[in-house]
Amino acid sequence: MPRPIQATIHLQALRDNVAVCRRAAPDARLWAVVKANAYGHGIERVFDGLRGADGIALLDLDEAVRVRKLGWRGPLLLLEGVFEQRDLELCSRLGLWHTVHCQEQIDMLATHKTNEPHRVFLKVNSGMNRLGFQPEQVRSAWTRLNALPQVDEISLMTHFSDADGPKGIAAQMAVFRQATDDLPGERTVSNSAATLRHSGSGLVSDWVRPGIATYGSAPDYPLHDAAHWGLQPTMTLAARIIATRTLAPGDTVGYGSLFTADKVMRIGVVACGYADGYPRVCPTGTPVLVDGVRCRTVGRVSMDMITVDLEPVPQAGMGSEVTLWGRAGNGAVLPIDEVAAAAGTVGYELMCALALRVPVVVAD
Repeated sequence: MPRPIQATIHLQALRDNVAVCRRAAPDARLWAVVKANAYGHGIERVFDGLRGADGIALLDLDEAVRVRKLGWRGPLLLLEGVFEQRDLELCSRLGLWHTVHCQEQIDMLATHKTNEPHRVFLKVNSGMNRLGFQPEQVRSAWTRLNALPQVDEISLMTHFSDADGPKGIAAQMAVFRQATDDLPGERTVSNSAATLRHSGSGLVSDWVRPGIATYGSAPDYPLHDAAHWGLQPTMTLAARIIATRTLAPGDTVGYGSLFTADKVMRIGVVACGYADGYPRVCPTGTPVLVDGVRCRTVGRVSMDMITVDLEPVPQAGMGSEVTLWGRAGNGAVLPIDEVAAAAGTVGYELMCALALRVPVVVAD
């Protein structure tokens, strides 16, 4: 039989999460973000769950080709724009909208031969300091784009660095507004955190682009968890116990003997390890669900196995279900954000790191 580990993608949860984001920004259109292979879920697997979006935003041309092959005829936005001149040919052929964040991309457009002018999104660096034109450069960039016959409509965008924290968005919005105040065009500024946390603060965004919220992770964890926002887990990683052991006081567990039993205890060995995408850095105490009951890991995560304390579930044994994150068979939920926090990272990384060797099924 196959090794007892499996990831499940929940399409109805995707639909529900999209609906949550729509309710938070009822006057805006919504991008479904599928970069990083739909945050590790698989573009082809999640497509049916995201059909209700107004557009799909992604990172590279391969992703755009895949989405068009799935039958999507709506807007597709390249979030980082093109990387070289010939990319514009595929943008013309596939009808892609694309970000323009530097002079070099305008240079490429100026020499691009096309019968169909492009819809572009002029990006403003309002404080993230990654991509985008400095505020004082925005008007000249817009003027140059507007003069090109290769350009049809110009939209305006920025990206928030602190929408999930106490600093908020006010300072960046002030910069963005000042830089774009009298320029025409639709605006897209709201990521997951801005969409959910700041929608009632007078923030105007013609398009919102919730990423991680769509996939059931709270954008401002641990201040709020997914349940606070009404988000559902879209990925479950589950395995089974393949052996049990009884430890005596003083017995150690795993590589490096990092855990020592201080009493008689029963542990389960689980068919999941860092080669499956479970973080090796997860310490003793990282939460798991065994038959839907909250338990903890003990010892170091190895390539193919982890060990868990079975004290809360004395009836558990070989074959018992272990939920590493997501929804257990009895309906109990272990938020991916909790596991990520134990590993010192974020839910995004765990989703994207799911290993190819893990079988994946899609559930509606």
